[in-house]
Amino acid sequence: MTITNQTGQRADKRRGLHARWRGLRVAAAAALLGVALAGCTGEQFQKGYILPPGALEQIPIGASQDQVLIVMGTPSTVATLDGEVFYYISQRSERMVAFMNQKVVDQRVIAIYFDKNRRVRRLANYGLQDGKIFDFISRTTPTSGQEMSYLTPIFKLLSFN
Repeated sequence: MTITNQTGQRADKRRGLHARWRGLRVAAAAALLGVALAGCTGEQFQKGYILPPGALEQIPIGASQDQVLIVMGTPSTVATLDGEVFYYISQRSERMVAFMNQKVVDQRVIAIYFDKNRRVRRLANYGLQDGKIFDFISRTTPTSGQEMSYLTPIFKLLSFN
């Protein structure tokens, strides 16, 4: 009777040992999967112009075009609308997992308007709010006209990237 008890105890120990190893293997596999997925988590992408912190505050109304170029750098594009306008275009997007498509989070067009004497007349920081072009400096939505006919294609172009 003692022999059978010892054999049963050994079998129980082996089963317990196998159960522990199985639990450790499952935990190790879960940890490995977690580490692998952590490498695939969210990424952010910046395209175009990156606005230096405090740059717009360094450009007062009446500043020269040269001062703007020193602070902001070369514009993305230039237009002539009742004077000259410098446009600095940027887009920020992200994706939650490495193999997913990017989603546009923010797109901006910073416009610096100059008068005939090449002095800053107005600053604008355009973005999209509720699907409409919105100036985050003056807190207004531009109306139709020359300016809108130039900004609308820029935002449509950005939205397809």
